[in-house]
Amino acid sequence: MAIDKFLIEASHIMMFARSVGDDNPVYYDEGYKSVSGCEGIIAPPTFAQSSAQFDPNYFLRPKIGGEGWFGSGKEATGAKPAKSEKGSVSGGGAAAGLHAEQHFEYHLPLKAGDILSATTKPGNTWEKESKRAGKLKFSESVTEYRNQNGDLVITATGVGVQTERPVDS
Repeated sequence: MAIDKFLIEASHIMMFARSVGDDNPVYYDEGYKSVSGCEGIIAPPTFAQSSAQFDPNYFLRPKIGGEGWFGSGKEATGAKPAKSEKGSVSGGGAAAGLHAEQHFEYHLPLKAGDILSATTKPGNTWEKESKRAGKLKFSESVTEYRNQNGDLVITATGVGVQTERPVDS
């Protein structure tokens, strides 16, 4: 994450909870006290990942003034899907990088009003042999989210995998 600080706002928590279909009052009612004893509005699981939307360099965000986003509107704008040598849209069979896993470890409740900072570092790497795609190279990315007091709130570990070659049919 390239941003220095990320303010956790109650309205963002409410919209995130709505987007995942969770109507638990702990995500929008400041007076609600959860079974765990938490008071105030707390964020749902995986909410910290939304901090990427405030990073102007996040790879899934549209580019402004540069190559555009292959959008979701009626008419696609900006960057088009890449074509393979045979002229078809690439994907599916090509050697590729994949997001394999995401793990969140919660150390403290994430609350409205907290100001998070994040530090990302590489984690473990390992390899496995695949019958269909050759060598698979796995790598972890570990992000530590800390609140305004410097307390560790969440540790997020993502695992990516790179295939050596396209999957055999």
